[in-house]
Formats: sequence, C-alpha cells, structure tokens
Amino acid sequence: MKAGIIFAGSGPVLMMTSHKSFSDQKMIDKLEKKGIRKFICYEVPVDLVKKKYGNHFDLVMQDLRQEDDLRVIDFDGSHVFYGFSFKDMEKPFYHE
Repeated sequence: MKAGIIFAGSGPVLMMTSHKSFSDQKMIDKLEKKGIRKFICYEVPVDLVKKKYGNHFDLVMQDLRQEDDLRVIDFDGSHVFYGFSFKDMEKPFYHE
C-alpha cells in the first residue's frame, strides 16, 4: 500500500492506494472519475499514517464499502495539512 496527501482544488486529502504509485494511470483515472483532474501528490510513509490515525486507520482499511485500490483516510484539509511535516513528504508528483 501507498499513502499520499493529494492537494487539489478543495484542499488536501489523505488517501491510501494499492496501486504501485499515485502516478499510475489507473490511479489517475480513478481520481479523475471522482472529479480530481488536477492535483499535487506527496507520498508519506504508511507506518506514519497508521501511527497518527490509529484505530481510525484500521477501520478505514477494513471498511468493505470502500474499493480496495483507493481508501480515503482523512478529508479534513486543515487536519491533513497540519498533521504532517514537510520533511515527512516525498518528492511531489504533479498531474494536470
């Protein structure tokens, strides 16, 4: 699994995916179907996301209503933005 902070028009969202990368075309297609056509993505360590979100992380990962290849961990933009240090983020991926 990969974890990433997606910065889009509505603000940052923390997501998990089983795709090899957030730059994978199938991943991009899935985001576009959700209305996210332009974004910047910073991958963050999965272990750090699990540590910060604890039981919520486990619940989201077990939620059978969500698709296996994309899970939203947190959509509260300010919580996501201030919850991670820039040093936790890898080199960004841009999609337009």
